[in-house]
Amino acid sequence: MAGGKETPRQKMIGMMYLVLTALLALQVSNAVLEKFIFIDKSLQRMAEDYERKNRETVSNIEAQVNKRNNLPEEVAILNIAKEVRQETDRVMTYMKDLKEKMVEITGGYDENGGLVGAKDYDKVSTMMLQQGRGKELEKMLNDYAKFLAQKTGKKYAELFPPLARDAKDIPEFANDPNQKDKRFAELYFENTPTAAGMATISYLETEVLNYERKALKILADSVGAGEVSFDQIFPLIRPESKIVAAGGKYVAEMFIAASSSALNPKFYKDGKEIPVEELLLEGGAKIKKGKVEFVATPGKYDPKTNLARKTYEAVIELEGKAYKQNVEYFVAKPTILIASAALSALWKNCGNQLNVQVPSLGNNYNPSFSATNATVIPGGSKGEITIIPQKRGKVVLTVKSNGTLIGTKTFKVKDIPKPSYEIVIPKSAGNIVDGVSAKAFRSVTINAKPEPSFAQDVPKDARYRVREVEVKLIRNGDPRKRQVFKKSKISLSSFAAEARKGDIYVFTIKQAVRINFQNKTERVPVKNEIYKVLVVK
Repeated sequence: MAGGKETPRQKMIGMMYLVLTALLALQVSNAVLEKFIFIDKSLQRMAEDYERKNRETVSNIEAQVNKRNNLPEEVAILNIAKEVRQETDRVMTYMKDLKEKMVEITGGYDENGGLVGAKDYDKVSTMMLQQGRGKELEKMLNDYAKFLAQKTGKKYAELFPPLARDAKDIPEFANDPNQKDKRFAELYFENTPTAAGMATISYLETEVLNYERKALKILADSVGAGEVSFDQIFPLIRPESKIVAAGGKYVAEMFIAASSSALNPKFYKDGKEIPVEELLLEGGAKIKKGKVEFVATPGKYDPKTNLARKTYEAVIELEGKAYKQNVEYFVAKPTILIASAALSALWKNCGNQLNVQVPSLGNNYNPSFSATNATVIPGGSKGEITIIPQKRGKVVLTVKSNGTLIGTKTFKVKDIPKPSYEIVIPKSAGNIVDGVSAKAFRSVTINAKPEPSFAQDVPKDARYRVREVEVKLIRNGDPRKRQVFKKSKISLSSFAAEARKGDIYVFTIKQAVRINFQNKTERVPVKNEIYKVLVVK
């Protein structure tokens, strides 16, 4: 997001921050909000790695300058590199202090090391917007970018555009009607919970260190400290990401860090030889590489980070000599997202439709499902299923991808509520409250209506029909006429001929059925469903 040519890692950081800002735009759940803590820690690890490498670059520049007998023009470049490192430390210290202040004003940490005010939406926003710390940060970041542009020369100025930009200057937000008019501080810190505010600062730290990396590379190249030395041969492992979701693919490239057509290295992962490929570099040069690719399996997840640490052994054999390296990576505990009309509970003997997705797996998501106390029917699209609970209690849904366990979700099971009944009388005949006319009351319809929440959750299972109704005409307490009808729309012509003022029609529902999502019917319990209508004229 800082502009210029970005490394794959920096692109990943930028994508992570886009996810962070997208989540901020939503009314997220507490579970999702807590993931900002994980994002913050991941960004901090990346920042530490960047800072370590930048310090090494300065050391390499100093070593190269000494090696070349401290030429005055190169000593001047070394001094600039030290200035860059010193200015970077000043900016990083300011941002670290900001994060510490965010923790302090929102309650600090609890006895378990947890962030007390992680979900506080007010204090960070107030500090950054109303109290002006956001403007201070904006000025410091943009002054830092100008400083690097000045120290590296006009030739490289375009590599250091402003770090703190308004929404209109960021392609991802420039056309967003809800974001495009926001200034830097509003975009990054308005209505921001503490955990997200800290993650935002951590993201900006990685941007600062990436700018420093580019500046130091320019300075290192100018004294030859950026040149690759081939007096040592070592294996290099380049993963797409050190973090991969369980069930997803871990992808990395393994290659020798020197190029020669005479070299014929062999590559191994955990003792198993992997195919040799060629990586085409700029200028037509080629180096041989081995591509590491495997399905990540779950592990023992850290309860705080939801990461499981794992390693594999990488070996490159060259001219009879083996070069070994243990490669560390982390398996992230995947999050199962379920879309449904009712997430808290399922309806017994009904087709509860769910859409089960694991976003972190992306295109590698190839799900299979099973459930206790229920039947699972796959849908037409990936992740779509229908669950039919067979009894009350709980249903435990197990989600796998490519045979690897992703996780489980537990649902309560609810009984189907009884329907209500509606007596529909033609307006010309009267109504159930005020009574009917003896001669005009010649037909009636009795409908069964589902309970509203049941109808909303599973509409295809909430279809009812009245199948049997007993009708009596009562006069002075004695039945004058009785007839049973096998349908819901009833003709009362024969009753109308005998009805008189003061008589009472009694409708007793004897049988009703429910039609489920498979168009099968089942009997509905009917008890004491009696309705009376008075003949008033």
